[in-house]
Amino acid sequence: MKGKIIVFTGDGKGKTTAALGCALRAIGYGKKVVMIQFLKKGEYGEVKASVEGLRIMQFGRKKFVIKVDEEDKEMAKKGLMAAKEVLKEKPFILILDEINVAMSMSVLEIKEVLEILKERGGSHIILTGRDAPKEIIEIADLVTEMKKVKHYYDEGIKSIQGLEY
Repeated sequence: MKGKIIVFTGDGKGKTTAALGCALRAIGYGKKVVMIQFLKKGEYGEVKASVEGLRIMQFGRKKFVIKVDEEDKEMAKKGLMAAKEVLKEKPFILILDEINVAMSMSVLEIKEVLEILKERGGSHIILTGRDAPKEIIEIADLVTEMKKVKHYYDEGIKSIQGLEY
């Protein structure tokens, strides 16, 4: 069976969280899961948790990317190369966290990501992040858009450890 392509996108909270929920479920059945984080680096809760069966690789800087530079592009390319290598290991799930953002900010080219998706074999691939490109949505088997209805950020409340990171 060909692996499924799953997209979690939108402006609401919960895209990475949904992917991690899928990971947790798969790990419960003894499946191997790898998460590659684009544009992210740091001791996020999922990294600190060190769940057996989940490997997390980060390809980003510790600061929030507003303006893309060559370092961001170089790190993202390394993340894509890592994804290709990981697929050779045939994980049950490969999560490409924030890759939609990387494509929307032109850190990565959509065609490069489409190539990796074609190489997935039996591995299921989850792509997270806002602004999923239409080309990705068109080939996906499942697309969920998280829509912000209300968020405490709008009231000036900062991100909460354990909920957002």
